[in-house]
Amino acid sequence: MSEAKKSKFYYEGQDIKFSEHKSSSYKLIGHPSDNSWARYATARANLRAVGFEDADMGKPFITVAAPFSNAMPCNHHFYDLARVVQEEIEKLGGKAFLTFPPVISDGLTNGNEGMRYSLISREYIADSIEIMHKGYLADAIITLGGCDKSVPGSLMPLARINDIGLTLYGGAAHPGKLPDSCVKDKDPTGKPPRGLDPGSVMEGTGAVGAGIMDIEDLYNLECHAIPGTGSCSAMFTSCTMASVVEALGMSLPNSASTPAVDGPGIKSGVGIHKAEEARETVRALFKLLKLKIRPRDIITRKSIENAIVVMYALGGSTNGILHLLAIAAEADIDLDIQDFNTISAKVPLLSNMSPHGRYHMADLNRIGGLPVVMKELLNAGLLHGDCLTVTGETVATNLMEVPCLQDLPAQEVIFPVSKPFSAPGNHIMVLKGNLAPDSAVLKLSGKDIPSFTGPAQVFDTEKNAFDAIMNGNINKGSVLVIRYEGPKGSPGMPEQLSPGAALVGANLGKYVALVTDGRFSGASHGIMIGHVTPEAADGGPIALIEDGDVITIDGKNNLLNVALSDEEMTRRAGIWAKREKKIFPRGVLAKYSKTVKSAHYGATTS
Repeated sequence: MSEAKKSKFYYEGQDIKFSEHKSSSYKLIGHPSDNSWARYATARANLRAVGFEDADMGKPFITVAAPFSNAMPCNHHFYDLARVVQEEIEKLGGKAFLTFPPVISDGLTNGNEGMRYSLISREYIADSIEIMHKGYLADAIITLGGCDKSVPGSLMPLARINDIGLTLYGGAAHPGKLPDSCVKDKDPTGKPPRGLDPGSVMEGTGAVGAGIMDIEDLYNLECHAIPGTGSCSAMFTSCTMASVVEALGMSLPNSASTPAVDGPGIKSGVGIHKAEEARETVRALFKLLKLKIRPRDIITRKSIENAIVVMYALGGSTNGILHLLAIAAEADIDLDIQDFNTISAKVPLLSNMSPHGRYHMADLNRIGGLPVVMKELLNAGLLHGDCLTVTGETVATNLMEVPCLQDLPAQEVIFPVSKPFSAPGNHIMVLKGNLAPDSAVLKLSGKDIPSFTGPAQVFDTEKNAFDAIMNGNINKGSVLVIRYEGPKGSPGMPEQLSPGAALVGANLGKYVALVTDGRFSGASHGIMIGHVTPEAADGGPIALIEDGDVITIDGKNNLLNVALSDEEMTRRAGIWAKREKKIFPRGVLAKYSKTVKSAHYGATTS
């Protein structure tokens, strides 16, 4: 670890004793004079069968939840990372219970049927962790987050069950780079080429469809955009949520930006710095046990507000709204979607990071990580400095020795509040109107607030819309409407990155607005409005739109309207109600569609 990364906050001792924190595992250990000692003999016998000894029975049992799959770069190192955590737990006198919840790769599922399971997986990750933690009567918990939904999915159960614990981000990948032989156009400023990321590939797909790029160039992007282990390298959903969790105080300072591995091209193992963060996370957990600090002592209304401020300052993903609503609900904190407009009203966009800028998470790490951003926001009066964190100290105390932005060497990754990348109000906006009576979400990422009016081109599936873009059938000046892709309608609220990126790649991003009851990837940019509620499957106005209806996006007044009278809406609603409704098969999709709440409330199922 560099000197800047070394911590003064974390408890180094090994004297956490069973008697000090009255572990849940007390029932398993008991005492011969207590009837429970005999009752749980079978439980202890099972532990002995896997190697526990008498001395282990009095140690704190700690769940290590690591959503793992070898089919994805984001989480495929989690088996190794979990082992690092386990070793440190047992070095400090605890016993680790490892569990590997499911995890879905958004990168592998974008644009296909697998994407239906992405948002759904957030609930199953959270439920799986709760089941394994409470079912084994563990005393404390460390969760790991990587690909998009596994970051909030690994925090939600901590807020829900309120057992002592914290979370660790597995780390972003390094940005990709084309070989010099493939770089056709040099930057006239002399700067090195902008790094590549998964969004580069998605936009390349649209460029191929528009005849702007050839297949060979797309193949080169495919081969080089993701050079090795780690989550998406840009400020997409995964890095957004890692930053949100750190801002909430539920992960160690400066852990969100540390890359998964020590350099591009490394495709296995755990980086030296990330491994040391894992050990520090364990030491922090033992301090939390000693101090009896629980997640709901840290996750408060004020810390949620801090997380929202950081999300907006970084230009984070619209998915952050869904996930923060869900996290707040798990912690029994009252958070309304309109609060995002209120809290963000004074927050400028500071980061020059992809998808709206040229830099990546590794670049933020190079200049000092998220603490540098938070110090700038704290000094500007935009953060609550008195919020408690997993260090056992407050946000202000954690940031005390962090250098101020103006004291850093010259850099272009993070701009100061006094001269931001973009002014407040130019990032994510929550809209309403007769097309979205509850809410909708508009992502600007620093662009001018739009005033856009155009005729609708309506599609009932993402696939049909994508095909129309690739075949050149979307007209400049139109509003592309994609519906029945909400939480219930798809079901699963799949990302509309494929059609959105195809629009941008086809040079239509400035000329065509996209409106959907689905959601977007953090890689999305353009004139993108998602999360329209009520969704089409619930008979919301988006279900009633026809080709040619004129839709207006009025960003200055936070409105999304269609030029239809109330009487015409009522007439169409009567016709819609008689339509044969989609019947889902048995299984996860059917269960989810019956229980999921609206995106207006975070698309939760609990």
